[in-house]
Amino acid sequence: MLRFLARRLTGSAVALLVSSFGVFGAMYLAPGDPVSFLIGNRGSTPELRAALRSQYRLDDPFLERYWRWLGSAVQGQFGESLLQRQSVSGLISARLATTAWLVALAFIVAVAVGVCVGVAAGRWPRRLLDDAVSVAVSASIATPAFVSAVLLISLFAVGTGWFPVFGSGSGSVVGRLHHLALPAVSLAIGWWALIAQTTRASIRSELGKEHVETALARGLSSGQVFRRHVLRNALIPISTSGGLTLAGLIAGTAIVETAFQLDGVGGLLISAVSGRDFPVVQAVVLLLVVAFALVNTAVDVLYTVLDPRVRLGSAA
Repeated sequence: MLRFLARRLTGSAVALLVSSFGVFGAMYLAPGDPVSFLIGNRGSTPELRAALRSQYRLDDPFLERYWRWLGSAVQGQFGESLLQRQSVSGLISARLATTAWLVALAFIVAVAVGVCVGVAAGRWPRRLLDDAVSVAVSASIATPAFVSAVLLISLFAVGTGWFPVFGSGSGSVVGRLHHLALPAVSLAIGWWALIAQTTRASIRSELGKEHVETALARGLSSGQVFRRHVLRNALIPISTSGGLTLAGLIAGTAIVETAFQLDGVGGLLISAVSGRDFPVVQAVVLLLVVAFALVNTAVDVLYTVLDPRVRLGSAA
């Protein structure tokens, strides 16, 4: 197990190194000059531009800037925001809790709804239920997050007043959940369908296996057979879709946080991109890459827990 985990962590570290180079380089290929945004509407002189470039070390060789940035990033230091004149690490840490709450709540909603719907449609394949699930899945996949956000705000915030329109809440856990309920549902709408589809297909596939028929012939109840032989074997593809869902939720926070005016990392990324705030964009994108790598590693480890043959096959 330790050897398997070491190989996965090494592969993730290499992927992160390559991704960090791409993230840093892509920012300097983007159109626009950060010095122009620093100056703003003030009068620009060659001396002022040269002073700013020297202050932020924008004239240093590319590789030198990259290694300096990477060394600081490993220590959790990403420099200073060009627009807000604050520590990038401080800006991110102040908003990280909101994004973490939003992603966790949306993931719980997506998994709970997706697995329940998928198990029901897979275990009891009735025409009416199957058609209803297919329509709901298609509608959810076809609805972008910003559209569902507008609809939820109109119906349950402005229309009924049941939920707050904007803000992430503070203080008690109940208050935060109350503020993040609509954003979490909006974020999860497009992803529960993936889990439901995967769960339904996996359940039906396992129900048709020979060992399931054998277990039923031996006198085991249908509930025992479903729990021991069907659901357990179906968990591997379900966990795969769960990992994809978690990664997709992390990436989708930017749209939802902007729609609901949440003080999260995703909203910070949107404002930084609009203002060409390179240090903030680089830090947030690198943080997203790290999150994706951690999710993939966690899913690989979960595979070995659900099915030891995965580990044995990797070792061979």
